[in-house]
Amino acid sequence: MTQPPLRQWLSRSNIYEVNLRQYTAEGTITAFIPHLPRLKNMGVEILWLMPVQPIAQKKKKGTMGSPYACTDYTAINPQLGNLDDFKQLVQETQRLGMKLIIDWVANHTGWDHRWTTEHKDWYKWDAAKNDFYAAPGMDDIIELNYDNPELVQGMIEAMKFWITECGIDGFRCDLASWVRLSFWQAAHRQLQPVKPLVWLGEFDAGDHPLYMQVFDTAYTWTWMHRSKELFDQKAPAQEWKAALQKTLAAPGLPLWFTTNHDENSWNGTEYEKYGAAASALAVLSALLPGLPLIYSGQEIPNHKRLQFFEKDALDWSKGLQLEQFYKTLLELRRTHPALSGGPAGNFRFITTNQEAACMAIERTSGKHRVVAIFNFSEKEQRTRLQGIATIRTKNVFTGAEFTLHDGVEVVLPSWGYFAYST
Repeated sequence: MTQPPLRQWLSRSNIYEVNLRQYTAEGTITAFIPHLPRLKNMGVEILWLMPVQPIAQKKKKGTMGSPYACTDYTAINPQLGNLDDFKQLVQETQRLGMKLIIDWVANHTGWDHRWTTEHKDWYKWDAAKNDFYAAPGMDDIIELNYDNPELVQGMIEAMKFWITECGIDGFRCDLASWVRLSFWQAAHRQLQPVKPLVWLGEFDAGDHPLYMQVFDTAYTWTWMHRSKELFDQKAPAQEWKAALQKTLAAPGLPLWFTTNHDENSWNGTEYEKYGAAASALAVLSALLPGLPLIYSGQEIPNHKRLQFFEKDALDWSKGLQLEQFYKTLLELRRTHPALSGGPAGNFRFITTNQEAACMAIERTSGKHRVVAIFNFSEKEQRTRLQGIATIRTKNVFTGAEFTLHDGVEVVLPSWGYFAYST
């Protein structure tokens, strides 16, 4: 099976993760729909919805349970609305020119999923406990048995339902590398002819390169962990460069992020993790080859951990302080010739005289350039760029003109950045 082509539109695109339960006070599909025009205006291209299926009640965690422990793959969680509400959401998203993908949890279900009575042999069995198999530390879910070809086909048919019945545009596949590659190959082979789909995998492409035969884009977990080390001053910028180059060398499109539903709830908000470096990392995520991911509420910005098993709505009353920030970045990605294309061939590091603290990057397409300089330290840095052609640029955020040339000095505040384009 050959690797899917890196579609030109996807390489310029972006993904916005929607936590429906926490997005509004109502926590419903219909309450979220009015946000669509705003998100479109901000530049969002692809909406990823966290799981929309009914949540298991047996052994559930907290009062509301985990959306990643479902009871029926082809139904809507009644707390979110109904199937007609969901179809309206898909239709309105697509009418506005965006795409919608849904979370797909193929590795496991909740304990009271309907398949536990209809197809008991579709599950792994724990002989010692004489019960369904639950992975250690994940006792609210039970794992499926992909040795059973009937399960494989049943799962693919469930996925197909959302394409043919509701018209979705793809899947974000939870713990994708926990499910054997042959399943994803079969799913891709059967579903892609129905409709061209976006395939996002929750795994690091560098760790599972063969899975990129199926998936268009995958997580950058390794890079994300290294970025935390950088902020904690445990790794100099040179080591960051090595990690970044390794990630860019992996197949497919990297998905760059500073937070998502797991990171926010379990490891802390982007501000807990990165503090004053959060904005610089968001800029870097938008300018690297691949796709940037924005999580619900980053445009506020959200400074709290959202509870995972309880109702904990975002507070939109604070306004949208970072909406223009993200709009600027996403518009630049969509329109600038140097920011298109999946391979990292138009990307390079620019040498500086402050390599331990600063990092400069350049992306090019003919005469078009985007140059960004970052100070990944808590001290002001005066850094000189080396080996760069003389070009007249504009600051991406302010519009101020600035001439870049070999040896030009840039003064960067603590955790600061500048981005220029021609």
